[in-house]
Amino acid sequence: MDTKVIAVFDIGKTNKKILLFDRVFNLVYQYEEKFSTTVDDDGFECDDIQLIQNWMVNTLSVLVEEGKFDIQAINFSTYGASLAFLDKEGKLVTPIYNYLKQVNPEIQESLFQEYRGMDEFCRQTASPALGLLLNSGIQALWLKKEKQDVWEKVENALHFPQYLSFVLTGQITSEPTSIGCHTFLWDFDKMQYHPWLKKEGLKLPKPVNNDQVYPALIKGKEIKTGVGIHDSSASLVPYFHNSKEDFILVSTGTWCISMNPFNDEPLTSEQLKNDCLCFLTPEKQQVKSSRLFMGHFHEACIARLNHHFNASDKYFQNIDYCEDAVNSINLKFGKALLFFPEGIEKFSEGLEKVDLSVFADYDEAYTRLVMELTRLCVRSIELVIPKRDTTKTIYVSGGFSRNKIFVSLLTNYFTDKKVRTSEIDNASALGAALVIAGNIEGFTTNKIELESK
Repeated sequence: MDTKVIAVFDIGKTNKKILLFDRVFNLVYQYEEKFSTTVDDDGFECDDIQLIQNWMVNTLSVLVEEGKFDIQAINFSTYGASLAFLDKEGKLVTPIYNYLKQVNPEIQESLFQEYRGMDEFCRQTASPALGLLLNSGIQALWLKKEKQDVWEKVENALHFPQYLSFVLTGQITSEPTSIGCHTFLWDFDKMQYHPWLKKEGLKLPKPVNNDQVYPALIKGKEIKTGVGIHDSSASLVPYFHNSKEDFILVSTGTWCISMNPFNDEPLTSEQLKNDCLCFLTPEKQQVKSSRLFMGHFHEACIARLNHHFNASDKYFQNIDYCEDAVNSINLKFGKALLFFPEGIEKFSEGLEKVDLSVFADYDEAYTRLVMELTRLCVRSIELVIPKRDTTKTIYVSGGFSRNKIFVSLLTNYFTDKKVRTSEIDNASALGAALVIAGNIEGFTTNKIELESK
């Protein structure tokens, strides 16, 4: 009998994947592809959207024809900060611009000036001013101001997940998670599009729920197809479905993102200055989030340690948590941030000044490094904890969930919460499958194991 599955296209900046989940959300098939990039109309590197969408359509066609899997539904999880601009016929009038593209900073400055200054505008939209094209609303404003002839052809603007859905369904849609994540587009005070969109003539569809599906025809087979979801919001969905308590998710990697969906306090200017933002869940629920470049700090320091102590690249993985060692290191060095003498803002410059000769050996130096990273992470987590805190559990996912020193120190600090490590693979793709599962007969969403064994 054919295996009934939900197919998810998980589109990252580097890797593009298709994943198939069965009725209890076991991963039964995965294929990964890397595509060569192209350049936009200004010669700046960007994703080759034609290659991606051709691969997507061809892959689905092959899977349907082979018949090994009975695809019941399709959805999409993608990176954010990317818009597709369509003309009246639904054709792209621009490339999918790279969010690292530099544009005139006066474009966003003019927006700030018109709406009571940067601090207030960023607070209203819960969006730090990230620069470049990282606030997707700036892409539309930049196109209007710098490429007027192109702008005049634009009939609709879709975020990246919704464009991929449009390729299959022809539906013009928007949804909460893409418009709510550092876009400058959403007014979190009024929970609606910000007034500047109407004034500048940017038409975006009224958001539909992320569980919305439309029919797509693949090789004669009609398949229910979702509207897509932003990858950060998608990674929370498995926890919403399966956690019995209110929680904070600490997603670790190059960036450490601490996400609290149970903090409804408005974002403050002070939190914005400390790299906090808000985004939206599929139910338009605010998620207070903070960011820390923890994985990058760790990687750069490890390179210094390996060179100084003549150690192998993976030596640090063998160092276990030792309470006596932690206490001894605290007595020896006190509270100073030895690995951050210039602060985290000038980490690279400060790293050159770190004196590794003060440490007895690699193990002592590495333990101290993780102690300092954990202190920074604790501060980052505390930024998303409200005065009336209902969270009972902290889930740690990603690379640092396997770091025994980090997890032990975090557990020792948050004595009022349960700190649990979570090894959900492909969390964003899984979340994209889960949000539409209620529309697909026979799929069970509440039996996913959250904690590592």
